[in-house]
Amino acid sequence: MFRNGPILPGATIGIIGGGQLGRMMMLAARTMGYKVRALDPDPHCPARVLADELIVAPLSDPAAAAKLARQCAVVTIEIERIGIFGLEECARYAPVRPGSRLLALVQDRAAQKAWLGKHGYPIGAWRSAPSFDDLHRAAMEFGFDAYVKACRGGYDGGAQARIRRASDVAEAWSAMGPQAYVVEQALDLEAEISVLVARRPSGESVVYPPALNHHEERILSWSVLPAPIAPSIIRDAQTLAADIANTIGLEGLLVVEMFIDRRRGLLINELAPRPHNSYHSSEQACATSQFEQAVRAICDLPLGSTEVLRPVAIANLLGDLWRDQEPPPFEKVLSISGVRLHLYDKFPPRPRRKMGHLAATGETPEHAVAKAKVGMERLRESRDRGSKSA
Repeated sequence: MFRNGPILPGATIGIIGGGQLGRMMMLAARTMGYKVRALDPDPHCPARVLADELIVAPLSDPAAAAKLARQCAVVTIEIERIGIFGLEECARYAPVRPGSRLLALVQDRAAQKAWLGKHGYPIGAWRSAPSFDDLHRAAMEFGFDAYVKACRGGYDGGAQARIRRASDVAEAWSAMGPQAYVVEQALDLEAEISVLVARRPSGESVVYPPALNHHEERILSWSVLPAPIAPSIIRDAQTLAADIANTIGLEGLLVVEMFIDRRRGLLINELAPRPHNSYHSSEQACATSQFEQAVRAICDLPLGSTEVLRPVAIANLLGDLWRDQEPPPFEKVLSISGVRLHLYDKFPPRPRRKMGHLAATGETPEHAVAKAKVGMERLRESRDRGSKSA
């Protein structure tokens, strides 16, 4: 058993995953005086320059996970695609927050939806589809107006398909391959939001205001905090997220993605037990960023204020903006008052790959979103002009 109580600055935090979320957690941890070790299969991952040690190994490697944990006071994650056995190996040497039980649940969409339904949380109509016949039957039940999602994987809209007609079922099965799926009935959406909860092992928890999210081609395009939605929906969303975190025994962060359906109100979409793209705005918007809050929560320190000090919108910068691996003309957006640039030190740029984000402050959430959109439009115009002149 491990000693209970706070893990104080000077100790070493282990992070499984060295992507941009791990990098930003490391920045917060280092600011607070912690040492950091990481595990990632890519020796050039974004977190490499911030880690005291980077263990280069697959995220499913139990021996590498154990090696990481042996020299850490606590271990956390920045990505869900981690081997459960590796997390269990970590837990022999250090507390793992969040733990393997929670991660195993969120790794399987069918198991996650079944758990939410069992505990009475509102979710849209769905069916499990382990075979093609099950997939076709579920799509037909939903009037061939549905979404098909792989039970495992599918980050940033991958391994997903839209069903609008009977022929789409066979096309989806052929494109994504034989595997277990969930089929979700299409909803009449008014908006998509997310709610971040932080909970420390001693039981204290805090809930952030919801963020309003906009997706394009199933990738988050922009997000704004706080969400400009009705106060009653804000309260209900925060209550739902907090209750899920307590019921699931969270230690760390949990983001609850929700739909606002025009007929049924709030419906839970998915759970993410880690920092989240939609709360990058918390770095400028909130008294405590999600990354500092993650460090506080896993180290069992008093949690920080979730107060929104000013509205902030973020817009994702995808690799599509780079031409011949040259960065876009960022001077065109940094000239906009209140706009900041955050790049993740990823290479090479690829279409649909998240390379960074813009953050824009505004007098209102709508004003912040408008400024972020202006910045993105300037970058797209420069890219398009460059493509025409090439």
